[in-house]
Amino acid sequence: MATITEHDVSYANGTKKLHYLAAGPSSGPLIIFLHGWPAIALTWKHQLQAFASLGFRAVAPDMPGWGKSTSRHVTTDYTQEALVEGMLALLSGNRRSAAIWVAHDWGAAVASSLAAQHPTTVQALVLLCIPYKSAELGLDHLVSLVDRTIYPEDKFPFGQWDYMAYYEENFDKCIAEFESNVPSVCKLMYARPPSPEGYSAADVFKPAFTANIRNAGGWLGGNPAPPAEVLPAPLLEGEVFDAFVKATEETGLWPGSAYYLNHKANAAYNRQAPNGGRLGKDKPVLFIHAKFDFIATTLTTRLAEPMREACENLTEVTIEAGHNVNFEKPAEVNAAIARFLVEKAKECWPGPADL
Repeated sequence: MATITEHDVSYANGTKKLHYLAAGPSSGPLIIFLHGWPAIALTWKHQLQAFASLGFRAVAPDMPGWGKSTSRHVTTDYTQEALVEGMLALLSGNRRSAAIWVAHDWGAAVASSLAAQHPTTVQALVLLCIPYKSAELGLDHLVSLVDRTIYPEDKFPFGQWDYMAYYEENFDKCIAEFESNVPSVCKLMYARPPSPEGYSAADVFKPAFTANIRNAGGWLGGNPAPPAEVLPAPLLEGEVFDAFVKATEETGLWPGSAYYLNHKANAAYNRQAPNGGRLGKDKPVLFIHAKFDFIATTLTTRLAEPMREACENLTEVTIEAGHNVNFEKPAEVNAAIARFLVEKAKECWPGPADL
């Protein structure tokens, strides 16, 4: 099993630090994994070890606001532009000019911004659940793609993205609720898939619970989180979950949740992307649909259409899992990424000299 080591890189004239994990030969092709909300680098453990064993140099940062990376209470630290600056520093710190980027949730938004603004830094792009040209373009853009047959505008003005509006309108209240019981909130965010009956495919055509967060008075409906000890075991494995909880108790949830406070700045930034953010045939893109992601619903809505229009070399696969697809089905995710790289980015595959 590949050894995972810890590293730091400073940037922004030394005022910020990005902490990251690495595994695999230092000379191997660089593959970088970006986590979303809420998470830390170690949540990519399965992928770090799997791709390191194949000869890649596998890297995963604590995204700004999480873990051991800089986690200031400065809203502008978490604009897409500021986050891209951190990713460029990560590349430079690894003495590379480009990498394969694999990203989930808010990490996917950051990887998309990076690909749009600095396409030469991307050898191949893999996005889980959040398509290219979606979240990185801001809340108004997401709302424009809402399926109004499920979310009538008079009842659900923000559609399933209502929770994002809640952050903007009640940020301090929301963070106070989260931080009143971090272990419980972390367990709730990583609840295991429903069992024994599993997911119901019909739920994709029903309003998601996130469409009522503002009316409910918050994520927990104005109620305190239940004690952690009465909640079932989370999706994340023991040591990873424990490390995640410990790190989140130290940083709090203000920094990592401030990603939701920069929609207008993000839209303005990405509207100025070179070539309109189009990715040509030399930029292979893999999008992994999570069939049972009932919030970022990509198989039955228009959410993925801007990506299809912008990416000339796009591959799409579907995995039967919820939003946390990389935790629910890590082996299937790894297999999809490996096959994509072999078929669409052969030049990125480790050769004899990398092993």
